[in-house]
Amino acid sequence: MKLFYHPGNASMTPHCLLEEIGQPFELAFVDRAHNAHKSADYLQLNPNGLIPVLVDGDLVLYETAAICLHLADTHPDKKLAPELGTAERAQFYKWLMWLTNTMQSTLLSYFYPDRWVDEGNTAAAAQIKAHAESRIAGLLDQLDDHLKSSSGPWFLGEQYTVLDPYVMMLCRWTRGHARPGRDLPALGPYLQRVLERPAVQRALKAEGLEHPWV
Repeated sequence: MKLFYHPGNASMTPHCLLEEIGQPFELAFVDRAHNAHKSADYLQLNPNGLIPVLVDGDLVLYETAAICLHLADTHPDKKLAPELGTAERAQFYKWLMWLTNTMQSTLLSYFYPDRWVDEGNTAAAAQIKAHAESRIAGLLDQLDDHLKSSSGPWFLGEQYTVLDPYVMMLCRWTRGHARPGRDLPALGPYLQRVLERPAVQRALKAEGLEHPWV
């Protein structure tokens, strides 16, 4: 398998999962500083010009959540997702879709507000960014409330799943906010538990990421 990645980007969760799985894989650095993700070669892999892409044999797959599901489904022995057909699996789907469709998309509005306004309209971009940060604070509260009722150390309880590095990655993106995820009472200790996993530490080291990790 080959993962096309950029440090700290949405490729971080698949990277953590590949480390967790423990089978050989290759990292392919995508140089965003030089718009490598918009190059003709990369657009052959992902016509949206976004990171990550996973190549697994003849399969070329993009969208972080889809890559995560593929890794979980093709390595069932690692138990990175609950059993099919169970209520736990349904909750897993709900939270995975929430993370990618609700929280991640709101974070993208925060980081790239200029995409939603006329060129040069800095006041409108600033307003979008401020509203996004306010909405993200409420989403962090949802994560914190869920963890307060968790029956175990991980997001779904006793079982470490795809959701755990995904939550960590998105909370990492809030580290520059006035109220980052690490400051919430249940979320902060939980993030430290995720960061302490050896697979996560290997991914952080490989990507050359420095403190604060979240």
